[in-house]
Amino acid sequence: MAMTGIDFNALSLMDALDLAILVEDEAQERYEEFSEQMEQHRTPEAAAFFRHMAGNEAKHGRELSARRTHMFRDAPRSVTRAMLFDVEAPDYDAARAFMSPRRAMEAALASETKARRFFEAALNAIRDASVHALFLELRDEEIQHQELVQAEIAKLPPDSGLADEDFVDEPAPQ
Repeated sequence: MAMTGIDFNALSLMDALDLAILVEDEAQERYEEFSEQMEQHRTPEAAAFFRHMAGNEAKHGRELSARRTHMFRDAPRSVTRAMLFDVEAPDYDAARAFMSPRRAMEAALASETKARRFFEAALNAIRDASVHALFLELRDEEIQHQELVQAEIAKLPPDSGLADEDFVDEPAPQ
């Protein structure tokens, strides 16, 4: 997780909501990218799961946006996408050709864990009570998301034991 230009101690509630919306947008976009990749690799179960996760991120982003609009109308934003990277979005190297549903869910679980850690770490620097309360709420939502993904993983049969590399063709002489 990389952050630049955010002073958590100086965040207003509006800025905190804007940051949370951007986190959701970034994660949604990454899940959409992964879904497209899995479709190209003919891994429909992983693609479907990533589409589901993209939908969840979009829904949460819409809820946060509605909250922001209700509270602050169309006040200009001072937090930008350039100020964050990979807060909740799955790591780029998490996607693999021929990815199993279990591996897709494990990638999502790692993302939810990463987001929880982000909000927990930020709590130490936040002094504004309303921002602190929002970040506690966001942290708790990430914990709930982790629990939901873990429950889905528990429903799956064990993986075959084959590694991703077992499905990759060896280079052939031309």
